[in-house]
Amino acid sequence: MLTKEKAHAFAAEWIEAWNSHDLERILTHYAENVVLISPVAANLLNDPSGTVKGKDALRAYFKKGLDAHKQLRFEPIETMWGLSSIVLHYANQRGTKSGEFMEFDADGKIVKVVANYSG
Repeated sequence: MLTKEKAHAFAAEWIEAWNSHDLERILTHYAENVVLISPVAANLLNDPSGTVKGKDALRAYFKKGLDAHKQLRFEPIETMWGLSSIVLHYANQRGTKSGEFMEFDADGKIVKVVANYSG
């Protein structure tokens, strides 16, 4: 079971990992069988489903994103937590707000992400 404290600690580390631009550090948060669904993925990968399946595919997708956005920086707004999930609300360096639903497995790794964006 996810606690409020664990959720907030996870969110802080996740944000720090992204702000470090260290791809392998970012990927430590994700399970091998992760599924990510995002409109940004739909555009970047030219796939209308916006679905990225598996950690290897996620690595390639995140690398494209990091390479394309050298100034990428996230600022946390709010962390909402559930029994085995969080919703992380944050803003990027351009002020675009994002809300990501993240579901965790028993090992505390992300198995599902559904990303939503403002604007």
